[in-house]
Amino acid sequence: MDMTNALTISAAGMDAQSTRLQVIAENLANVDTTGTTPGAAPYQRQTVTFSDQMDAAAGAPLVNVSAINTDPTPYPLKYDPSNPAANKNGYVETPNVNEMIEIMDMQQAERSYSANLSVMQASRSMLNRTLALLQ
Repeated sequence: MDMTNALTISAAGMDAQSTRLQVIAENLANVDTTGTTPGAAPYQRQTVTFSDQMDAAAGAPLVNVSAINTDPTPYPLKYDPSNPAANKNGYVETPNVNEMIEIMDMQQAERSYSANLSVMQASRSMLNRTLALLQ
């Protein structure tokens, strides 16, 4: 494996983590989004599933986003009879988004992204030093 493959592999990892961060941002943005009518479903949390795919050019498996799924966790109920989505007992289904889980996922995605960026910077530095030696 040569140094350019390391750049390709790291770029794929950064792209996957970027998608993960976008999904986390959407989840956090909709943490309070309920339905607008009684019985209407609130926002449903999304999750990212990764898989590896063999890249013939790089000769190595690259990570990619295989799916963006919805979380099947039940919706929590909140007593709010003034909400237009409240049922006859005054309860509203709220999104199944847990802010603490999202923040922890965000930190993990950021660390993975930063690690891939560090590999890219080190690979680029090594390539530049090799080119300087050849001059």
